[in-house]
Amino acid sequence: MDHVALAVRDLQAAVRVFETLGLRCAGMEEVPSEEVRVAFLSAGQVVLELVEPTSEHGSVARFLASRGEGVHHVALRVPDLRQSLERAAAAGLAVVPPAPRSGARGSQVAFLHPKTTHGVLIELVEHTDTV
Repeated sequence: MDHVALAVRDLQAAVRVFETLGLRCAGMEEVPSEEVRVAFLSAGQVVLELVEPTSEHGSVARFLASRGEGVHHVALRVPDLRQSLERAAAAGLAVVPPAPRSGARGSQVAFLHPKTTHGVLIELVEHTDTV
């Protein structure tokens, strides 16, 4: 498990709430390829990624418009993203989009469509540097 992501409308307000609950913000950054701004919060070994859209056209903005704030995806850390995607495709899992792209914290990411993963959007994450 790498992290659990929560879609939020106001990143700063959400960070304040979770810091009040004892989590520590480990940093914020913008991820242009995903049209989001993110904050990573940790409590021990548990990591939450708060995700705020930077565009009304991105997937997180569409998620918020249709479902509201809440759990957006579960991220699994993999040692070799391309190999994991090949295995997923061979098993009939839909990859969206089909090629890895740059993610937060120097990572490469790809998503598995929830229609093929029992309703859960799954992000596969390969870290290219130490986190």
